Amino acid sequence: MSIVSALVLYAVIWFLVLFVVLPIRLETQGDRGEIVPGTHAGAPANLNMRKKARLVSLIAAGIWAVAAATILSGVISLESLDVFRNLRPQPDGTGG
Repeated sequence: MSIVSALVLYAVIWFLVLFVVLPIRLETQGDRGEIVPGTHAGAPANLNMRKKARLVSLIAAGIWAVAAATILSGVISLESLDVFRNLRPQPDGTGG
């Protein structure tokens, strides 16, 4: 796995974890009864994004480490996922 592939994998995992963590312990303006004029009642009252970003980074790092170790160890390879045998190299060497 190249450096760019590792960074892209981490970014994808980070955003997936972010979307899971964002609604946890979310308190909306409607829940508090303090709706700011011009905003929706479902808008967050106190998002505390810095704390959530740190939490997401730690969780994503753990998931990324497991995913990267699995990819680098070869436990799961492209050949093992090729159920229909479509990804085999062609005998003439053209690859297509």
